Amino acid sequence: MTTVTAPQLAAGAARSRAGAPGLLAWTFALFNGLRIVAYLPTILALWESGLSDQHSLLTWFIFLGANTTMSIWLYEQEGRRVNRAVVINAVNAVMCAAICLLVAWTRWVQV
Repeated sequence: MTTVTAPQLAAGAARSRAGAPGLLAWTFALFNGLRIVAYLPTILALWESGLSDQHSLLTWFIFLGANTTMSIWLYEQEGRRVNRAVVINAVNAVMCAAICLLVAWTRWVQV
């Protein structure tokens, strides 16, 4: 019977997770990149139709606030350094701001 010690278990677990950070970084970039692209149909629909009654300005404003504060929080947590997560959340905030502006424009400015 073979006895496995705690350090051996920890070493085995560390080896099995060695590729995980790289894979996680790629999947993070992939899905968040797709999320940024996913805003485009909403922006185009608002722009082309001029109708925003199916879009909640409050919801999009909350998304804007969540993405903005997450970007700032990540920036602070990383020692005031910009990394991939900071940029992606900032771009998500910009896309949410664009949708907020379009919804507001179609409701209050458009003739």
